[in-house]
Amino acid sequence: MADKKNQLNHLAIIMDGNGRWATKQGKPRIAGHYEGMNNVERITLAANQLGIKVLSLYAFSTENWGRPKEEVAYLMNLPVRFFDKFMPTLMKENVKVNIMGYLNELPSKTYDVVQRAMAETANNSGLILNFAFNYGSRREITTAVKEIATLVETGSITSDEISEKMISQRLMTASFGKYSDPDLLIRTSGEQRISNFMLWQLAYSELAFSKKNWPDFTREDLEKFVIDFQNRHRRFGKVDESDS
Repeated sequence: MADKKNQLNHLAIIMDGNGRWATKQGKPRIAGHYEGMNNVERITLAANQLGIKVLSLYAFSTENWGRPKEEVAYLMNLPVRFFDKFMPTLMKENVKVNIMGYLNELPSKTYDVVQRAMAETANNSGLILNFAFNYGSRREITTAVKEIATLVETGSITSDEISEKMISQRLMTASFGKYSDPDLLIRTSGEQRISNFMLWQLAYSELAFSKKNWPDFTREDLEKFVIDFQNRHRRFGKVDESDS
């Protein structure tokens, strides 16, 4: 797959456009969410085969509770349906499931199934399939700052000891170690926003946007974005003499 001068280890995707996909076909919005769920399996398998280490998918934000009650109820049940249907495949493919977000606020049935999915795949050593569910980046950063402020208040550290590393270690991606920050973010549906997703972690990530709605996003689309990423010139804020 082209020149691998940029290794894509952590891919993040904002899976946008499920509702629009359904509306265009004269179907209810929940039909789009169901087809979007099926596409998660397809793209997960593709990412695993491409050697990606972490695939982070924005599934439900802390702001999504403001959607119609029927839609929220359906979205809360999607993890149950997803893991009931795809867990054998995830186990076969050695995929490890991680769910990041404020999980204790989820309905008990949703909470139980995501905890079970993480437990059952805990010993898998392949791709980490990381769902952001009831997740919001500003809240994540605020939580981390509060934790550090408590350390200062108790005298465990001084304010001078606060560092970027200290903040990163208290974010929900900390367990991914050197892969905690996405190399590439893709957003589908043609919208060009980050929508409160991994604001800290995306500081130097490459960004890409697809006009396709999420249910229509294919393995071939993914491969094209990966090839494009591999051929980008990443400077991380530095000056490259070759540009002079």
